[in-house]
Amino acid sequence: MKKIFFAATLTALFTTNAQADTVGLYLGGQIWQSEASGVFGEESQLIDFNLKKEQQVNYFVAIEHPLPLLPNVRISSTTLDTTGNTTFLQEFSFGDEVFPDGETVDANFKVSYIDYSVYYELFDNSGFSFDIGGSVRSFMDDITIAGPPDFIDECTPIDIPNHCITNGESIEITQKGKIDTDELVPMLYLASQFNIPLTNVSIFAQGDFSLVSDHSLSDYQVGLSYRLIKSRMGDFNLTLGYRVVRMEFEDLDNLYTELDFKGVFFGAIAHF
Repeated sequence: MKKIFFAATLTALFTTNAQADTVGLYLGGQIWQSEASGVFGEESQLIDFNLKKEQQVNYFVAIEHPLPLLPNVRISSTTLDTTGNTTFLQEFSFGDEVFPDGETVDANFKVSYIDYSVYYELFDNSGFSFDIGGSVRSFMDDITIAGPPDFIDECTPIDIPNHCITNGESIEITQKGKIDTDELVPMLYLASQFNIPLTNVSIFAQGDFSLVSDHSLSDYQVGLSYRLIKSRMGDFNLTLGYRVVRMEFEDLDNLYTELDFKGVFFGAIAHF
């Protein structure tokens, strides 16, 4: 349902741009080499699963207009998808499954979110801009902990990993604990850009910060933007920067985290 809403919003943005010449449309994306560190689990047991460094792809669309009373709109999509593994030193519970001590498990950590932001441009001139507004972050999490295969009696292993055949049927026998979350979190949105005089280079900073006490979330980036193309049809910029996402969840559908994702990104922004 959220994907349908996201697609419908994008369509509305494009339609608005086609009908109003004074409206500016921004399309952008990033390739981000994120390195994960920290722990997650349930309330009394937070574990370091040695999450791997992974490449993520993020993108956004924004629309700005000259109407002073109406806010500008920005929608961005981020995915944090990584894996890891560890050996438990004590009994561990996750997603209604209990894993014994000494068990070696694989973790599949996938958190994606869409930010729906509205903001106002407090300053906007040829040298400096500053935006402030609010966001609603829509989380869609899927975290799975899987133990090793544990074949049961009279079950014959087959070529499919973690499956066997019993009574002529293939069954999965790997112990898995899984937590799915679906929650909306309000956040403060800030963005600023400073154009270096007599160059095509600008310095930018952007961030979202949680406004609720249950969770401590921050997502910010700083970097350089280089204007590669400037024409009557539009502009095209290349960006290089560093991004940090910090997630401290307190009982997000029984999920607790103290995690950081950080690393260098390369991106591009088109303005029409």
